[in-house]
Amino acid sequence: MILTSKQSTLSGQVRIPGSKSHTIRALSVAAMANGTSRIQNPLISSDTLSAVACYRGLGANIDTSDDNCWIVEGTAGQINPVISIIDIGNSGTALRLAAGSAALAAPETTVTLTGDHQIQSRPIQPLLDALNDLGAKAVSDKNNGCAPITVSGQLTGGVTTIECVTSQYLSSLLMACPLAQEDSIINVTLLNEPDYVQITLDWLKDQGIPIYHKKGNSKQFIVPGGQSYQPFERTIPADFSSATFFMCAGAVLGGEILIQGLDFSDSQPDKAVSDYLKAMGADITDTPEGLRVKKSALKGVEIDMNRTPDALPAMAVTAALAEGTTRLVNVPQARKKETDRIACMAAELTKLGADVEELPDGLVIHGKGGKNLTAAKVCGHHDHRIVMAMAIAGMALTGSTQIDTAEAMNVTFPEYVNLMVALGANLTL
Repeated sequence: MILTSKQSTLSGQVRIPGSKSHTIRALSVAAMANGTSRIQNPLISSDTLSAVACYRGLGANIDTSDDNCWIVEGTAGQINPVISIIDIGNSGTALRLAAGSAALAAPETTVTLTGDHQIQSRPIQPLLDALNDLGAKAVSDKNNGCAPITVSGQLTGGVTTIECVTSQYLSSLLMACPLAQEDSIINVTLLNEPDYVQITLDWLKDQGIPIYHKKGNSKQFIVPGGQSYQPFERTIPADFSSATFFMCAGAVLGGEILIQGLDFSDSQPDKAVSDYLKAMGADITDTPEGLRVKKSALKGVEIDMNRTPDALPAMAVTAALAEGTTRLVNVPQARKKETDRIACMAAELTKLGADVEELPDGLVIHGKGGKNLTAAKVCGHHDHRIVMAMAIAGMALTGSTQIDTAEAMNVTFPEYVNLMVALGANLTL
């Protein structure tokens, strides 16, 4: 699918859909709970529907007939897969969380988790090693450290040490280990994206599940076993990762945009994009009505993006439209997302005429206020965040920018084009 993006000026208000991170964690908790849970305002996207299919496959009864409220009858922690091979599509979050959940099945039970070509290239071996340390049996079927993986129970507890190049490894362990028979000690020698772990810890706290952890050069998490999840009713907060595209678009394409539904008290790390843009000179104000963003003259800055790898594509486009040099650094994990986002963004921005240097852990972008950029045909690399970011670039330029593999937007944000068009965007599929 081709997304065509032409020069646009945006104004108006937009309400951001529910958070992918929260929706998938809600499904995981509800699927393991003892009773019926209600998830209000879930994100409806390919990733979250993959998570629904996954936890149905692990034995939960999930009713998604009402888009505004999903009803989940949990397994009471007794994971009993009803199918032997579960396809999680493109959802890395679902794969990693479900690997921990699957390890709670009875010892004789085996389930295989697989996904699309991107999922089958994303690493998961450190999580498999940790699950094995804690009593389960988890293997990469192709012996390459990636999906498909086969998991058999049973997680019993114990001690493991893990490098978390993605926070999803630790979130998986933290969500599964409370249901193990014995206590678990997780020593974490590297933790990227710590705020996503905080989202997980927030869910566990809300469930009344104690987790003890120490901070320092090596973080240690102590998880008491023999616990249980309780049914809940909860509204999913708006997604800051989705809001990122509207914050960046407002700063370079306004008009004035009012972004509604955001809760800055939530632990989602991409709320920091507001601060990144302010550091670049953006006119952003948090008001009772929502976040107001006006077009501004932006300048280059240095941003440590370790906590916010999902924001890299949109911030790279924003940097190319700013004046001066922007350094987006300390985000090596961006190379192991749906694509190598560092290399892909360097390649696609270069097609538009941008002056981009690729670092091992980020990008250096020498912006000229967009004056050096011209519309072109670019590749979305089957990556939803690259497609949506390049659409913003196209809206800043004279002419027609065409972005292929645009169907990838359905992974997290199927309403992206409609919401942008409502603000005045010249986007067509």
